[in-house]
Amino acid sequence: MDSLTQIILGAAVGEAVAGKKMGNKAAMWGAIAGTIPDLDVFIRHYSHPIEGALMHRGFSHSIVFALIITPILAFLVHKLYKNRFELNLWRKLFFLSIITHPMLDIFTSYGTQFFWPFELRWTFNSVFVVDPLYTVPFGLLLLFALFLKRDNSLRRKLNKIGLIYSCVYLFWGVAVKLVIVSDSSNYFSGKNIDEERTLVTPMPFTSFYWMVLAENEDNYFITYKSLFYSHNENDLEIYPKNHQALEEVKWSGENYTETLKFLTKGYYSAEQIGDTLAVYDLRFGEMSTLSDGASNQPLFGYGMVVDNGIVNKTIRYSPNRVWKDANFGAYFDRIFSK
Repeated sequence: MDSLTQIILGAAVGEAVAGKKMGNKAAMWGAIAGTIPDLDVFIRHYSHPIEGALMHRGFSHSIVFALIITPILAFLVHKLYKNRFELNLWRKLFFLSIITHPMLDIFTSYGTQFFWPFELRWTFNSVFVVDPLYTVPFGLLLLFALFLKRDNSLRRKLNKIGLIYSCVYLFWGVAVKLVIVSDSSNYFSGKNIDEERTLVTPMPFTSFYWMVLAENEDNYFITYKSLFYSHNENDLEIYPKNHQALEEVKWSGENYTETLKFLTKGYYSAEQIGDTLAVYDLRFGEMSTLSDGASNQPLFGYGMVVDNGIVNKTIRYSPNRVWKDANFGAYFDRIFSK
């Protein structure tokens, strides 16, 4: 999830663990601990873009990391406060604030390597990385709680309600996804598409609107499902796979072809744009509904600069390049009506 959401979750956990004894200091340290796993984003600045993506949400999002870093942080902060609070209380605060970070990220499309060193990335793919319906109520309840005195029972109740809301919303997303998955094959039947596999993922900022991605041997097919109206079978985007384009390139250094397939779970589309081979990760969707049809550019991927068939530079395909076409008014209208 986004950094603000992880700060709120960490702060709420810290408050639940030690707020009665520490006051707002518990929420502050919980918020700090809740952001620590995402410090691995700095890897991107010092490593190959594909290697950085592979390491992101890897070791730092694992149980092993939480077990290693917790006693170190607890000892240092315990000394910082001159043994004022019990060491075991600090251990509990830091462990729970850190471990709930990757647990939340498991619900997003990218997933986490929770059981590092095993390569499996856990993902329920049931909540978008930025979802105001999750973050805003949760954050407001925490904020109201922190303005109350630490011995006020309402403070603990408000924070508890926030944590319960957090859990209910996450499992709501899983339940909605299962309902859509159970009917997803029918979304393509009217178009005589014999899909080989199907992926269902939430669209940006909401759990009410979902993308359904299917594939056959040559193409990907993208359609959308809102909870507020029946599926429109004409609401369909087609992307040629063009997988052979990635297979044909050679790399000046390490070969990242198989790594790209692993990162995208095979849901990638390739397109030659000038001297750059763009490889899009279609699990993250595209701009068609977000731009009211003005653009159908995918939101995420990688660009390989190719010279005489050899990749000599790789860049991270940035979503910022396509947000300029966004039409959020039309997008939210589409969520609620055809």
